[in-house]
Parts: sequence; C-alpha cells; structure tokens
Amino acid sequence: MTFFKSLPSHDIAQETGLERKRVMRALLMVRRVMANDIPAVFSGTVEIDETYLGGQWKNKRRSQKIGLAKRGRGTKKTPVFGILCRKGKVWAEIVPDVEAKTLIPLIKQRVKPGSTVCSDTWKSYTGIAAKGYVHRLVEHGKGEYSDKKGSHINGLEGFWGCLKRRLAAKGGIRKERLPLYLAEYVWRYNHRNMTVDEKTNKMISLLRSMILSKNLVA
Repeated sequence: MTFFKSLPSHDIAQETGLERKRVMRALLMVRRVMANDIPAVFSGTVEIDETYLGGQWKNKRRSQKIGLAKRGRGTKKTPVFGILCRKGKVWAEIVPDVEAKTLIPLIKQRVKPGSTVCSDTWKSYTGIAAKGYVHRLVEHGKGEYSDKKGSHINGLEGFWGCLKRRLAAKGGIRKERLPLYLAEYVWRYNHRNMTVDEKTNKMISLLRSMILSKNLVA
C-alpha cells in the first residue's frame, strides 16, 4: 500500500519497520510482476510513438557528451516504443532501435487489424496501411498536432511526459533496471482509476499467481 502511495523505498522501510534491502527486494518482485501484466491486443483507435529515455543533456559530464547527438532520433539514449488505446490502456517497451523492421512487427503483434493507427511522419511507420490498418498521420513538422478527424498522438505524448518526470524524480536509474521502472509506470497508468486498496489487492493476487506458477510456497 505504501508503494502505491508513491513513497520512496527509504520511507517505506521506515514506515513498515523493515530493512531497506528487504524492501528493495520486494519492490523488485512487484515490478517484475507488473512487467508481465500486459494489456490485451488493442483495437479501435490507437496512437503509436517512440521516445528516448536517459539523463538530461545539461546534467551529463563533458566526456559523456562527446560524440553524442543532443536530441532527436540520432540520440544515444535508450529508445522506447509505445502504443496507446484511446480512453484505454498503454503498452510500452524498450527497443533496440526505431527502424521499421523493429516497430512494424510490434504493431502487428499488439494492434488488431482494421484498427485506426495514428502516428507522426517518422519513416518507419510508412507502410502501416498495407498491413491492414487505417493509417492517419500527424505532421508535427508543419505545426500540426491534431485535426478534425481526431488524428493526434497527444495521449501518448502526455504519457511520455509523465513518465520522464517520474523517472527524473528518481534521481538516476541504472540502465539494466530501466525496463522494470518503465513497466511500473505503464502499470500505474493502466490502473489509474483504481483506489490504493484495489491496486494492492490486485497486486497480491498477481504475486500469488506468480508464486504458484513457480511451485513456490507462499
């Protein structure tokens, strides 16, 4: 419950009387469960977009900046691809790159054919219509962020902004742990309408299922 109240680990340890190392191990398990609680295949109108996670450029050491692109799709930051269903849930995953060979298979896996897919004009999204989707483009380069048909990716961009603010508040996360923190904030978004008690009960149920599936003693 303290975790779902967004308390940091040291505050959780103080409030529960548990050692911080024990709390950290418990939170690691919770985030692993969140990473496996994936939404069903999306349908209807969805938004797709990619972003990049990493420390702020102004906070990087000079040695880290050498040879790095400052921003945009040439950056050395960690690429993340996401899909958001309008008035529904979000799915996001760290990807090796943002090329079509990587993103198109993910779209086909996570979005039902016949759905309307809204995206910006990034070249990797070319050909989505040929895969059985209605493809609507938003040309950010022309100052376009929405149109009368409801073509926009504002929902997903809002999620990216929230995600980056929450990660920045952590004060730095090891790269190997980034997928788990991404999974946490995806899960929190997808269950945003639940109360703390409801989230706690759902997580206990998910943890119990995980333990039983591994033939462990609860």
